[in-house]
Amino acid sequence: MTELNFDLIVVGCGAAGLSTAVSAAERGLKVAVLERSRIEERGGQTRWTEAYLRMQSHEEVTDDFDIFLAENAGFYQDPDFVAETLGERADWSVQTRSQPFIDANVIATFADSVPGTIAWLKEQGVRFDFLPTQFLTSTQPRLLPVGGGEAIVECLAARAEAMGVEFFYQTTARSLINPELNRVTGLHAWSAERGALQFNGAVMLACGGFQGNLEMLSRYLGPKAAFIRPVCKGGYFNRGEGIRMALEIGAAGAGEFGNFHAEPVDPRSGISEPSIFIFPYGVLLNKEGKRFTDEAAGTVDAWYERVTRQILAQTEGIAWVILDQKVRQIPNYTLGIRTDQPAIEGATLSELAGKLELPVEQVERSIADYNAACRPGNWKPLELDGVATEGLQPPKSNWALPLDTGPYFAYPIISANVFTFGGLKIDEQARVINIDGAPIDNLYAAGEAAAMYFNNYCGGTSVLRGLVYGRRAGQNAAQVLA
Repeated sequence: MTELNFDLIVVGCGAAGLSTAVSAAERGLKVAVLERSRIEERGGQTRWTEAYLRMQSHEEVTDDFDIFLAENAGFYQDPDFVAETLGERADWSVQTRSQPFIDANVIATFADSVPGTIAWLKEQGVRFDFLPTQFLTSTQPRLLPVGGGEAIVECLAARAEAMGVEFFYQTTARSLINPELNRVTGLHAWSAERGALQFNGAVMLACGGFQGNLEMLSRYLGPKAAFIRPVCKGGYFNRGEGIRMALEIGAAGAGEFGNFHAEPVDPRSGISEPSIFIFPYGVLLNKEGKRFTDEAAGTVDAWYERVTRQILAQTEGIAWVILDQKVRQIPNYTLGIRTDQPAIEGATLSELAGKLELPVEQVERSIADYNAACRPGNWKPLELDGVATEGLQPPKSNWALPLDTGPYFAYPIISANVFTFGGLKIDEQARVINIDGAPIDNLYAAGEAAAMYFNNYCGGTSVLRGLVYGRRAGQNAAQVLA
């Protein structure tokens, strides 16, 4: 087995891994980056995303940033909860470090570190702007890197290469080396070109979640995992080894392992992120031809994940959005349709139902019941308008216009897995925490491998968390190893 010596070994070449590598190399560390893919596909999930950032300016996160994260981070350092669970005399400030919920300090540090991280990225050459998104309605603004996630990947990778960071492509980390408990001294890896390799040094796990591993998905999410696919090509490279190898040496798990960030996509398409966000302006029907959820409970950016999970719960995890010609009155409505596949059309509802292979009579009955429940109102397609159904279950809370203007058209929708919620517990320095609440020496994690979310994803924060905590890991490693 070939042995290679570095100060820091970064597993993964997305936003988290590259920000770690550049930050550490800036401070003089000898850094290696291991990447499962070929160089042309490097970047993991980051390469394929538009990389929405939850910011109201280049220097400020949105007003709800830390509150929204806290609401979806579990029982984060809640003394009443811990006292009830562990007993009145429990030292909850210590005990909670090994619990699956997220420390408040991690959230606060995240929010506080975003502006400085964006400024640092600009110094590396990344440009940002408030560009159009796929959300026709939204609660919060989104800052985007010009060129999307790929621009972040290529910019940071070029900076890393210029500073002497060594990249190992088609190389997968397999196990951590920890000759003494609670200390990592390197890892074993397998290279398609060089075979077995041993890397000696501190380790950063930035190799994503487990959305590309059906065995792990089935273990944590159950049999419905068979109906879920990664939202983009990069997700297939994320197979959970980083999470698994850390848990095996005593790392604490965190986040909701039985959940994931869900996005509605067209199953017919083979492109990355063929999302369908137009459903609030139509009716969703399952394989039985029945409605099953409120299609428009709020703005699409805030509600699409909950609707998508309802779609997953249907027979075979699929539904169809039925639309009529009135949707074409919505300004720039095509922004909410990212698939490269054409709509399925029918001159009548019965013809459309036949093409969709849905029970024709039930489809006609479902739409008739919906139409009868629609009430007049001031329809405002680009803001919540309160134009709702009356006496219908489930209701439709906004944009409830009758579907009566043919020809009709539809898109199939399934749930795509953007990333899994379960991962490793870290502190505000991105150090991995063990099951007894102490940091593991020389082991870091960031991005999808480091858990943060419960229940719902906080939109526009995923790429940011990888960038922020990747950079913090590089800074900390340089300080420790100096």
